This record gives sequence, C-alpha cells and structure tokens, in this order.
Amino acid sequence: MPTETAKKDQPTSLGFRMPAEWEPQAAIWLSWPHRRQTWPGHFRPIPAKFAEIVAQISRFEDVRINVAKPLQARVRSLVQKAKADLPRVALFDHPTDDAWCRDHGPIFVKNDATGEVAITDWRFNAWGRKYPHFEHDDAIPRRIASAFQIRRFARNMVLEGGSIDVNGAGLLLTTEACLLNKNRNPTLTKGQIEQALRDSLGIHTVIWLGDGIAGDDTDGHVDDLTRFFAVDGIVTAFEEDQRDVNHGKLAENLTRLRELRTPGGEKFKIVELPMPHPSYCDGYRLPASYANFLVLNGAVLMPAFRQPDRDAAAAEVLAACFPGREIVPVDCLELVWGLGTLHCISQQQPR
Repeated sequence: MPTETAKKDQPTSLGFRMPAEWEPQAAIWLSWPHRRQTWPGHFRPIPAKFAEIVAQISRFEDVRINVAKPLQARVRSLVQKAKADLPRVALFDHPTDDAWCRDHGPIFVKNDATGEVAITDWRFNAWGRKYPHFEHDDAIPRRIASAFQIRRFARNMVLEGGSIDVNGAGLLLTTEACLLNKNRNPTLTKGQIEQALRDSLGIHTVIWLGDGIAGDDTDGHVDDLTRFFAVDGIVTAFEEDQRDVNHGKLAENLTRLRELRTPGGEKFKIVELPMPHPSYCDGYRLPASYANFLVLNGAVLMPAFRQPDRDAAAAEVLAACFPGREIVPVDCLELVWGLGTLHCISQQQPR
C-alpha cells in the first residue's frame, strides 16, 4: 500500500512541489461521465464527446480513465470509434459519482531531486455539498495512489483542483469567492488556508482574485478566469461588453493582476483573453470560458463554442501564449451544459 505520512511530514518540507501544467506530463486523468443529472435532458451526446476528447489527448500522451467495470466495454467501443490511439488509453476500475476529475482527482506533486511523483489527497465535498453522493469521487486519489503504489499525502482540508493554478515556481492563483467560502472549510482562517497550500504544494505566495464568472456552480474556480502560461505570464478572461454581468468581475480581477509584481519586483506579462458570447441552456447562463483550456505535451486543447469570431480570437491569444504547441479547438457547447469543460474534466500527472 502507498506510504501514509504523519502530520509533521509535509510535502514541501520533503522537497515536493506542484509542477506547472506546461511541464512534462506522464498522462491525463479523466473520470468517465455517467451521471445523467449532470446534463439533465442533454446527456446523450456527452459520452461520445468524452471519447473525442480522449482521442485528441491520445495524440500527445497517455490517457487514464476512472470508470467502473460495468461501463468499460461501452467506453472502449466509443474510444475506438473516436479513433483514439488505443495503446495510450488505460481504464481503471475506479467507480465515480461524477465526471469532474480536476476537482475530485489527485493533485500531483513532484520531488525534482529524486524524480518521485506523489499525490496530495484533499477532502472533496461536491463544491460545498451542492450535490449528493460524492463518496466515490472523494476516494479517487486514494484509489489512484494504490493502483500505482505511490506516496499519498492525506490533507484534512477541502480543496478542488479547479480552484487553484500554479506557475511551478512558488506562485499560486486562487479566488476569495471559492477558497474563503464557508461551505468548504468553515473553521479555517485565510492564513491557515494559505499555510496549508504552502505546506502541501511547494508554493510560497498565494495570489488572491475576487469573484468567478456567471453560471459557475463552483463558487468561482480560477480555471474559468485566470491562468499562468509562464513563470511570469498570466492570461486572464476579459469581457468588453459593459452590460454583461461578467464585465465588472473580470475588470476587477484584471486590476488586481496589473498591480502584481513577481518575486523579483517586475510586472507580470498580463494577456487578455476574450470571453465567448453568452451561452444558455434551458434559460440558464452557462460558465463558458476559453480560460478552461488544458495544456498537454506539445498542445493546448481549447474549448470552442461555435462562435467563429470569438473562437478564432481566443485561439490566436493562446497560440501566442504557448508558442510551439498546437492549439486544438474542441467543440464544448454541449459539454458546458454540465457547467464545465476541458480543464474541469481532466487532471494531469507529471512525468
């Protein structure tokens, strides 16, 4: 079984850090969709969309999928039909409650001196107990650690992977709306939350932004707002239409970012990423955002929303942020009906 750690043995003090997403990856983890209530009345196209995403990822690296054994034959059929690179796709008999692996999956850390990759296993409570039945999801980091016989650091704090973003060199982005929400860790102060992140992820500075975008049921995950693209580079969503509900929130975040300085005292390279035109499902404003991209070895998967002008503009911005990587737009208009897209469904495992 994986090594369990005493409270005094913190990942950071043992030389571990959370790598930036653009650093070399061993694989991308997904959790196969099966909960119809996540896409009420709109579930039918979702498994095939996941299979398409698996196929795209498999062009660049391995894909590892949490999926209960009774569903695996159907998954293999869909993935094969989508023309995935099958030797790069592995299924693991890990039952799940929902499909958002970014949030319930492990947050991997790496020791650069030894090359060891380990798992930080945070508590998951379905975004403040908004949805029932999250016990299987909460067990996924433990199951993955057991399957690979790798060290697991159990953390007694609620944290979702989509609520943070790191530059791999000591900085972490998050939002007050999410991490300070009392539906996550009501007994912890801001300072205690920051210390837990420093102890566990090899970071020294937490950068706090404000609110999330409209329609986001996670209380403001940063991966729909603002992401690092380099150690000193930040790409952030911006809404030009002052009548749009997202304009003020994103403008306030942009102001905070422009006031930041790197540890060396320099300004960050701040790049504005356009928001898509508003999308709705059954009258509900969806959290569609190009910031929910996924960085792979040699590529960036970008959510697209059947808006040729905005999709192309976003792809151009991301191409400049990630030179040398192929920008791969993936139609996510149906996927976002479940209130998340590419980054939300995935979790990278460092090489």
